Amino acid sequence: MGHVINHPRAYRLLQERLDRNVTGAPDSPVFQQILRLLFRPAEADLARQLPTAFISLRRLAHKVDMPLDALSDTITGMAERGLVFDLEHNGKRYVSLAPVVIGFFEFTFMRTRENYPTHELAQLFEEYMFENPEFAKAIFDGQTQIGRSLVREESLPAGDHTEVLDWERASHLVTTAKAHAVSLCACRHHASHLDRACERPQRTCLTLNGGAEMLARQGIAERITVSEAMSILEESKAAGLAQTGDNVQRNVSYICNCCGCCCGMMNAIRRFDQRNAIVTSNWIAAIDPDMCKGCGRCVKACPVGAISMAEGEKNGRKRKWAVRDPELCLGCGVCVTKCKHGGLSMQTRARRVYTPESTFDRIVVMAIERGKLGDLLMDNAEGLGPHAVARVVQLLEKTPLPAAINAIEPLHSAFLATTLRGAHLMAGQSAQLV
Repeated sequence: MGHVINHPRAYRLLQERLDRNVTGAPDSPVFQQILRLLFRPAEADLARQLPTAFISLRRLAHKVDMPLDALSDTITGMAERGLVFDLEHNGKRYVSLAPVVIGFFEFTFMRTRENYPTHELAQLFEEYMFENPEFAKAIFDGQTQIGRSLVREESLPAGDHTEVLDWERASHLVTTAKAHAVSLCACRHHASHLDRACERPQRTCLTLNGGAEMLARQGIAERITVSEAMSILEESKAAGLAQTGDNVQRNVSYICNCCGCCCGMMNAIRRFDQRNAIVTSNWIAAIDPDMCKGCGRCVKACPVGAISMAEGEKNGRKRKWAVRDPELCLGCGVCVTKCKHGGLSMQTRARRVYTPESTFDRIVVMAIERGKLGDLLMDNAEGLGPHAVARVVQLLEKTPLPAAINAIEPLHSAFLATTLRGAHLMAGQSAQLV
């Protein structure tokens, strides 16, 4: 790392590296300004050589030809600013590159800091993320997403929770987590620097398990107890916030308490019509027009504008009633808890929504959907062991053959192509026998 760094080239290569992530980072002059504010030139040069899978610090030092102690100090500084993920396991330190989301956008605004260009970054991120349809498309253009809606348990039919699995319930995710932390809501804090934040509380972003341990160690989040986390969850519900969780079944790392006006994911739905930006819950709101009084509380409560008012004649008199858009409804249940007349209820969806088992599964499936599996495997070739490669193959086997072949085409791998064709052939033969 003793060589002279070409500054523009370092930031251009870092942008290209970030854009290869499953959640991309399209280039623009604004994004180049963001990178220059966040990364020093040497850090940008280092960051673009980091994988998204964790790599040991010792292996990274050899890869970038940098003394281990000096590398450790640099990584510590970058981790404290939320630019990289770092953790310790069995006495060894590991590091990976943070994406834009969920990554250094959130980590920039999850706390307040003196002598940091937070206000300038807020303006730049607003232009890049909240006003740029290309960014929203890069992040959300697929079926599998970063976040999923968590249904409010209190909105479900009384005594009928048999259809709710443990990983669908926010209360279960909080009470069974091994660690808990809280920070500012990055989206509302970001909006406050632009004088457009709503009145909802900001100390509402819950991180859990390993995510809580990592962010607390880096000073990005504050450690809290289980009871404190549950209190924040209940306070957020009382404030009309919707719960959006990590889109995995195991080791959930966060629960966001979201408002439709500030949330980046919900902004993509409302402003750019990215209707899959948040994966729905396995429930959907149902409206009884005969019970609905047309008060409009549910319209105001819905964070994504999935409910509107209709007006006409019913039973010989002019009246209003609520109408739900089934393609927009997240199944969060906020509307049901606001209805005072029994006109709203939650029903199970006709088809169960797919939720990846683990973060690794989610990333691989997102990469397959977005045509980035080759980038994922090549950028993380040194950090993927045989078990991880085997899991990739298993997920590919569950993918329709044309999509799976398209996903591995950039790798020019005869092994993967043969394995996939054989697996799908066997599956087809088994189906015929059945």
